[in-house]
Amino acid sequence: MKRHFPGGASVSILFTDGSREVFTGQRLNEIYDEALAAYRAGNHLDAKGFNRGPRKKVQETIEFIPVSPGMSA
Repeated sequence: MKRHFPGGASVSILFTDGSREVFTGQRLNEIYDEALAAYRAGNHLDAKGFNRGPRKKVQETIEFIPVSPGMSA
């Protein structure tokens, strides 16, 4: 994910087990922020002086976030 979704957006995800779940944009943004914080903490990016604020060329990000059935609530 390269950006946040609008809070009111609805995103339907079809999982490999055949189940389908609808996530709100706000919930996906929360999941993304949690995953990014865990990634940054795990790689000590904040301790190395990387700023959490937006920059023009941001390379220390994640592209995919893990979601599973039941996370939309």
